[in-house]
Amino acid sequence: MKLAIFSQGTSGAARGRLGVILGDHIADLSGVDGAPETMAACCALGAGAVDRLTHLAGAAPKLPLAAVTLHAPFPRPARNVFCVGKNYHEHAKEFAQSGFDASTKDVVPEAPVVFTKPPSAVIGPGQTIPGHLDPTKSVDYEGELAVVIGQGGRGIATADALGHVFGYTIVNDVTSRQLQHKHRQWVLGKGIDGFCPMGPAVLTADEVPDPRTLRLRTWVNGELRQDATVSDLIFDIPTLISTISAYITLEPGDIIATGTPVGVGIGFNPPKFLAAGDVVRIEIDGIGVLENPVG
Repeated sequence: MKLAIFSQGTSGAARGRLGVILGDHIADLSGVDGAPETMAACCALGAGAVDRLTHLAGAAPKLPLAAVTLHAPFPRPARNVFCVGKNYHEHAKEFAQSGFDASTKDVVPEAPVVFTKPPSAVIGPGQTIPGHLDPTKSVDYEGELAVVIGQGGRGIATADALGHVFGYTIVNDVTSRQLQHKHRQWVLGKGIDGFCPMGPAVLTADEVPDPRTLRLRTWVNGELRQDATVSDLIFDIPTLISTISAYITLEPGDIIATGTPVGVGIGFNPPKFLAAGDVVRIEIDGIGVLENPVG
């Protein structure tokens, strides 16, 4: 099942509504009594969430997908987005060799490198990445698979972790490389307003028996830059959930961006930073395409 937040028309100005994508249509759950109103509310439905949402979608009015605008699945997350740095082997090497990593001398980290992006960083599909907010003009892209938590908890065991996943979406961990390097801790370089495009939908976990098989690809202006499978992660999804929940209680609707593969802008010599007018397109099997222009 694919869930999305949408509004009718193409302006995207209206308040988003929850829907289920059914081929080239979307079932508008706002028209059904008792339906959840937000993606976070779906995440809190528990073990029977997909069955309940399927039943509700059957009774909902259907709209052509081409006639709606999709928003970020969590337009304003309740908490910061958890992010993981240097979590693909080849990307860890390219980052270490780029000269922009001021955080550690270790090429491959001994434990997950976790930071966060604030809710104000989130924008939806098609919205403009505000590259002009980076005074250093060193804006870079990072296509990532993001995990959406369903059942929350603290001290989640690795063996049980996938049972706490509600679904998956796409995140672009947009980064100011110069600010990331200058401040060493990455929140300022990665937390700029609008630097977390997200979407276009949440694919529920029942559709993804093994997330390691998912393929992620990123294009910039039509040029393929990143192409990897999630199996290449240094620290896999269960490890990330277990590590974070050992110290921070995870809640329904929490989002964990799992890291980016090799092929980011600083991996080139000279670096290929994003500029106004560029378009970044990220695709992950089953979830869809997240595309954003740069302003």
